[in-house]
Amino acid sequence: MNEESLMMRAIELARHGMKRGDGGPFGALVARDGGIVGEGWNRVLSTRDPTAHGEVTAIRDACKRLGTFDLGGCDIFTTGEPCPMCLGAIQWARIASIRYGFSNEDAADIGFDDREFHRQMCLPRDERRIPSASLCRDEALRLATDYAEMPGRRIY
Repeated sequence: MNEESLMMRAIELARHGMKRGDGGPFGALVARDGGIVGEGWNRVLSTRDPTAHGEVTAIRDACKRLGTFDLGGCDIFTTGEPCPMCLGAIQWARIASIRYGFSNEDAADIGFDDREFHRQMCLPRDERRIPSASLCRDEALRLATDYAEMPGRRIY
């Protein structure tokens, strides 16, 4: 399939989810060599899961179908420019490229405003709106060291 056909399929997935009442206008698919290996749409409302964005559900589907957590060599097609969470998931999955329909600014115009999330992530830890602090650092570091010393551990 060409890129336009893949994007049109992402739009179709988003429309399907919207009509079902699953969530907003966000559909996505993961493709490899022009073939679809994973599909998803926003399911935040139907699952009551704030992480069930279209990109995340498509990544989960692709990983399940391919039997891997590494989607290197794959591309993601998504109706809306990814939010910070989805960008993180795309990076962790090692996806090669992103194609999106409408921008974050377009999404803000219909009530999905991620601009503050982007801004908060760029701030130093002590300036973010949600406070965070280290706790039980020595014990947590010991856990990390134990993991680093495990034979046969897999880095991902």
